[in-house]
Amino acid sequence: MSRKTLRLDQFLPYRLSVAANRVSNAIASAYDRLFALSIPEWRLIAVLAESEEATQNEIGQKTVMDKVTVSRAAISLTKRGLIERSPNPRDGRSHMLFLTGEGRDLYRQIAPKALELEQYVFSSLSGDDLARLCDILDHVGRKADELSG
Repeated sequence: MSRKTLRLDQFLPYRLSVAANRVSNAIASAYDRLFALSIPEWRLIAVLAESEEATQNEIGQKTVMDKVTVSRAAISLTKRGLIERSPNPRDGRSHMLFLTGEGRDLYRQIAPKALELEQYVFSSLSGDDLARLCDILDHVGRKADELSG
């Protein structure tokens, strides 16, 4: 019986992680340089821009960031006056986060740049290739969720 040998450079989970890290690092560099934001801070701002308000737990679930990362980003953004916290009327143990006017203004500046960076990274792919890539990523994400329970 022939055994398949693990080669890291051919192991798809590794390659997917490396590609994602390379894209994320390039984008993080641009966000830091242009807006003095980390990737977790940007993700938090983007979630709040789309949903108006959310708890830190909801943000963590939506972005797949751990509680500590979300908490640090929220503290930093609060100190900068970009988000505010208010008691959660549905659960006295948590707080609702929402963008301030300054946070919304920053989002309106960042969103076009985010789309520009996305366009650059994926510019060599056709529309069909992009749609297929999105389908594949959705499928891979669902299968990974099945593994982690």
